[in-house]
Amino acid sequence: MKTAFIFSGQGSQYVGMGKELAEHFPVAREIFAEANDALGFDLQGLCFNGPEEELRLTANTQPCILTVSIAALRVMRQEIGWEPDYLAGHSLGEFSALVAAEALNFQDAVRMVRLRGEFMQKAVPVGEGGMAAVLGLERSQIEELCEKAAEGEVLTPANFNSPGQIVISGNMKAIERGITVAQEMGAKRAILLQVSAPFHSPLMKSAGQKLGEELAKIEINEVKVPVVTNVEAEPNSSKERVLDLLVRQVSSPVKWEDSVRRMIGLGVERFVELGPGTVLLGLLRRIDGTREMFHLEDLASLEQMKGA
Repeated sequence: MKTAFIFSGQGSQYVGMGKELAEHFPVAREIFAEANDALGFDLQGLCFNGPEEELRLTANTQPCILTVSIAALRVMRQEIGWEPDYLAGHSLGEFSALVAAEALNFQDAVRMVRLRGEFMQKAVPVGEGGMAAVLGLERSQIEELCEKAAEGEVLTPANFNSPGQIVISGNMKAIERGITVAQEMGAKRAILLQVSAPFHSPLMKSAGQKLGEELAKIEINEVKVPVVTNVEAEPNSSKERVLDLLVRQVSSPVKWEDSVRRMIGLGVERFVELGPGTVLLGLLRRIDGTREMFHLEDLASLEQMKGA
């Protein structure tokens, strides 16, 4: 059975994530220790104990989710033994996928996502950019909405998550206009998201450039398992393309629905979400609810997988 491992993105974090895995499995404890060493602060303590407002800071959230995701991956490989035919991750999760593919060394990846978070946060002053989720409109309507509400500012589709769930990103005033236009166009809901910056919009270009400069300093290895990328929604096995795709991803839309459909088209019958939460499985159910779905983030979810 063809299997894809998929990795959580920002927004899935919660205080206490990864704690059970670390308490019960040395392979998970080792990952948290490696992250602490790589970053020079107590990332493990932040994941397990919070405080939540610190965990929510983008520069903290990104390395914390990556670490929990790779801890879950290590436990899954040790306890279940499944291996993927394809890998993918939502935004930040693409770094987790690249670690799973052995294209990135874990310690390098955790340092890179810490910097990625800092660069993304600094690209636009707090309060000047934002994101909103729009439910119940088609892609063509979202594009029309963005054109209508931009009024010379930046407003663009940022996440194509699932049918009828698309996130827009840009200047805050344009986002506010976009919410109004969405309601006029008959959207079921249009909700301002609690994020600190307009991710995956052209306003993030400077963050992508800075990330590229840092990525150029680390070694990118052979991609052992194809990674279906956010930018193209196509599998990539070329190490030469990894840096460019990660740079472009920062300011480009996340083509998540397309990525999932591509994996299904390639014969994937089983999806395993690794890391905190089950947001991606929720999106998968909306895209195609016929696939086998599992997740691993704690002992209860591990037992479910063992019983499968």
